Amino acid sequence: MTDPDLSNRRPVKFRARRWAQALAALLARQGVSPDVISALSVAFAVMGCAALALSGVSFGLGRGVLLLLAVVSIQMRLLCNVLDGLVAVEHGKGGPLGPVWNELPDRLSDALFLIGAGYAASDSAPQLGPALGWLCAVLAVLTAYVRELGRALDKPADFSGPLAKPQRMGLLSVMALVSLFESAWGWHGQTMLGGLGLMAALTALTVWNRTARLATALSEDA
Repeated sequence: MTDPDLSNRRPVKFRARRWAQALAALLARQGVSPDVISALSVAFAVMGCAALALSGVSFGLGRGVLLLLAVVSIQMRLLCNVLDGLVAVEHGKGGPLGPVWNELPDRLSDALFLIGAGYAASDSAPQLGPALGWLCAVLAVLTAYVRELGRALDKPADFSGPLAKPQRMGLLSVMALVSLFESAWGWHGQTMLGGLGLMAALTALTVWNRTARLATALSEDA
């Protein structure tokens, strides 16, 4: 086991909740590896991606069930993100591959959820919806890339927003929940379409802000 690198640990208030700590302690006692928890987050992302994509071609009760499944998948993915860190750090179960499992599953999960959301809007905009989903996925990966670039240049990890991962997933959850009721005003996918447009703009702003902060920090060192 290697010592965990806490410089790349996202500040999460949820981590201090007693029930989350108790669940992490139970998993650690049962010998569950944090890497397995990280892998499980991708499984939830696959499920959420499929549910979102299928909701774009579904109607009525079936669509509602798919959207709720997507929301549950998002929340379970975020819970896995908290638990893998708790098990690895607070319970000393982190392994030599921990940094890899900490980053790659997150990037894949982000992409899957956002691409799925794009296809959830495909009925209202067959080309624009999926394109926005893919654009949001690329921008989400870019936010992490800029953060890791900063760390490679010996700068602190930058988790600033306005739309970092927790906020993106929160916005996506709201989009899915509002979509449950949009048929009442004759919509089918327009909520996802508008939400993805907003997400793309705010995520691009996040990339810009992080890049500017990194450039300023590097300039101050020159």
